Amino acid sequence: MNKEVNFEQPVLTIEVINDFIIDAIQDIKGKNIVKLDLRKIEDAPADFFIICEGDSTTQVKAISDNVHQRLKRELEVFPNHIEGEKAAQWICLDYFFTVVHVFHREAREFYELEQLWGDAISTTYETL
Repeated sequence: MNKEVNFEQPVLTIEVINDFIIDAIQDIKGKNIVKLDLRKIEDAPADFFIICEGDSTTQVKAISDNVHQRLKRELEVFPNHIEGEKAAQWICLDYFFTVVHVFHREAREFYELEQLWGDAISTTYETL
């Protein structure tokens, strides 16, 4: 008796990708996770920013690596560009519509992206 098993991949929407990014950040205990919806801001560089922080450069790099690896492995989604991996104070992963900013705490306080994009709709996520 042959049974056909149908494993359905999730439909890849920006919301699905953003949810995977947030879950990947939470996997590595990223802190103070915020999603900024920039779609109603003229000349915004992306539709969404997802911002988080780590307590050390090691954790910042681990969060960035987990986001990259999970999206690649589970969704076959690859970043257009990754910047800042060497110093790991602020790693930026550009997924075209969503840009992920993984900060070391002091760098996040210095650059104040949330204030810079204060007109965006902000969603805060639980730190696990």
